[in-house]
Amino acid sequence: MRIIVCVKAVPSTTEVKMDPVTNTIVRDGAQSVVNPFDSTALELALRIKDERGAAGEDVRVTVLSMGIPDTERLLRDCIARGADDGLLLSDRAFAGADTLATSYALSCGIRHLGEPDLVICGKMAVDGDTAQIGPEIAGLLDAPCVADVRRLVACDGTSLRAWRGTDAGVELVEAPLPAVMTVAKDAAQLRMPSICGVRASLAAPVEVLDVAGAGADPERCGLAGSPTQVVRSFVPERASGGAWIEGAAAQQAEQLLQIVEGMGL
Repeated sequence: MRIIVCVKAVPSTTEVKMDPVTNTIVRDGAQSVVNPFDSTALELALRIKDERGAAGEDVRVTVLSMGIPDTERLLRDCIARGADDGLLLSDRAFAGADTLATSYALSCGIRHLGEPDLVICGKMAVDGDTAQIGPEIAGLLDAPCVADVRRLVACDGTSLRAWRGTDAGVELVEAPLPAVMTVAKDAAQLRMPSICGVRASLAAPVEVLDVAGAGADPERCGLAGSPTQVVRSFVPERASGGAWIEGAAAQQAEQLLQIVEGMGL
């Protein structure tokens, strides 16, 4: 059984820097961590590996990411926790991608690795909150998608059963494999790496591919392949202070109305 877990490097602090030209986050890698939702995705993949492995089945877990070269450090941390290998898509042509271009690049990476039985993604990234990557990858792979998984019930190599969130609550669903699954952050807690795992991660294979190596169309990658772009990003200005309104209720209401109208609201 082959499982691919998509992970993203996100800032570990709220003090992020924005590129004033491209209006995208500056990802220098200095304070990046694995997206918390993707950490949950990795843990579920490792639990499937443990369970199916105990039954005598060969299960391989590969972590896949698109990012700057420093992202390899995070992939090796995933390997230290139990993944088998990693693939990093790293090329300036991938930079500035929106969700559609990102999903396309990741789908190219998935096809490069071979047809998987299961692709697991975090429900969303904490620096974007779009929750679009998993379903878009499913569409590009023409595979069923089970989104917002709250609890994985079973995955036997031919199908999966899970409780997923909906607008009306939660429901138990079953889907045939191959499939794509996105998971909620509280679905599992990622295990700690072992000393043996850390040592093994240093020598584990992490393949790095550029656009050509991934077999991707440059026109569908990065800013060139992004139909949506951020026009402007800024930190909202905050004003302090206030005004004391005196008088009877009717007088206070009149003064408040004048203040609101004076603000152009």
